[in-house]
Amino acid sequence: MTITIQQEPADSPDAVQLVAELDAILTPLYPDENRHGYSVEKLLNQRVFFYVVRVNGEAAGCSGVQLFVEEEKRPFAEVKRMYVRPKFRGQGLGKRLLAQLEETAVSHNIDLMRLETGTFQVESIGLYEKVGYYRIPAFGHYQDTEYNHSYEKEIVRE
Repeated sequence: MTITIQQEPADSPDAVQLVAELDAILTPLYPDENRHGYSVEKLLNQRVFFYVVRVNGEAAGCSGVQLFVEEEKRPFAEVKRMYVRPKFRGQGLGKRLLAQLEETAVSHNIDLMRLETGTFQVESIGLYEKVGYYRIPAFGHYQDTEYNHSYEKEIVRE
């Protein structure tokens, strides 16, 4: 089995399909005001570093990272549009994607990762907690609701 992770534009055919699949899963679960996932256009406009993971050449998942570097505040990177197709789950692909996002953040001198996820994303939450993310109060424009949780992780530089 060959696993690759490559950065590519969020409007590539595979990326568009993966984001559409994720939206199809999330849309019926959460009210509109509690869905914060970026559209493909916004991923591009916000200059999100976007990655697709492939297994034997087949697109298996995706994720992106947006860098927030503001004066007077601690810089952080935010996980965006994390998704692994169901048939590829349990193979460590999500963990590999997160590692890639963290590596991207560190390469830009950022050592704090954040994310917002839906409360019904139990498998995702399990992954995040397993690799060191911990629950925090809502950050940025997010709000704590029964549908949303925010997480954070300090990246230890080696």
